[in-house]
Amino acid sequence: MTQLPPVERRHAGLRSVGWLLVFLLLGFAFATIFTALYAVIAHRGLIAGLDALRRPGLEQALAGGAGQLLGFLVATWLVGLRRLGLTLTDLRWRGAGPGGRGFGLGFVLGLVAAAVALLISVVLGHSAWARGAGDVPGYALTVVKTTAALAPAALSEEVLFRGLPLIVLAALMGRVPAVLLLSLCFALAHTLNFEFAGATSHGIVALGLGNIMLAGVWLSLAFYAPGGIWTAWGAHLGWNATLAALGTAVSGLPFPMPLVDYHAGTPAWVTGGSFGPEGGVAASAAMLLAALAAARWERKAWR
Repeated sequence: MTQLPPVERRHAGLRSVGWLLVFLLLGFAFATIFTALYAVIAHRGLIAGLDALRRPGLEQALAGGAGQLLGFLVATWLVGLRRLGLTLTDLRWRGAGPGGRGFGLGFVLGLVAAAVALLISVVLGHSAWARGAGDVPGYALTVVKTTAALAPAALSEEVLFRGLPLIVLAALMGRVPAVLLLSLCFALAHTLNFEFAGATSHGIVALGLGNIMLAGVWLSLAFYAPGGIWTAWGAHLGWNATLAALGTAVSGLPFPMPLVDYHAGTPAWVTGGSFGPEGGVAASAAMLLAALAAARWERKAWR
């Protein structure tokens, strides 16, 4: 392929960055519109609806995640497909292998990684579960509802961080720098979660941000593995849903679960304390193992 002269490459790079900014502006604008529409329809008023969505829980996860997903899907279509001329194959929505199988394998990987993180917390941090109020049918129904609520939020973050921006930046600066840059952005986007969890320790905040950045690297490797964005979505959802199903906070956000009452042990730098496993080294070890597994899959699709 003919290489562009340095000046033209620089101009092409600036245009790409400019279109990524447009992508972000459009995505957040449409996400705000869709979320506001939900607030008005569901709560018969914008102010009342937005107040309700400020409270962490299933409604916030579902409405916020769905609004963000729709917003960035529209932005991907307008900027990625219409303006930049990329295809769904370029964006790894298809052509990277069976999407359903990729999602399933990714989900299992996320589930196992979350279970390993909690196992380490139990063994090294003396975390434990107690029987809470509720019964098995109520628990099973809540797990299904919580997983369904978390699904659009997980996919929206994949579209935002591992979709068009990763493809464009990887072409511009190389795959490794693009993954690291967007993984850092992924971590910083979760900064407010520490306030929700009341996690004020500098050590927990540093570990949490580092773990979320590591999660960004892991999910990027899954994105480039067979199955493309479906594998990354499965891994993301498998991790979040498993933590929620076992009664722990997900990136600092609580999802109350009947029958299961989880108590994080000490030291908090192992278990994550009130922030959930992602604030401790137990999650660091589990995510590193998951990233290594995804890297093995990713080598099969490296082009």
